[in-house]
Amino acid sequence: MTAGHFIFIPAVLLVGVVIGWILGSRAARDAYASELRRRERPRS
Repeated sequence: MTAGHFIFIPAVLLVGVVIGWILGSRAARDAYASELRRRERPRS
């Protein structure tokens, strides 16, 4: 392994964590909003 791998591999992992964090928080926010909408819907 060259010295570049010691920078490149952690950088790629960090980018993956950031993308996962963004997508996960967006999914959680959408799930929370849909749960609130479901609870506010009047029962028939």
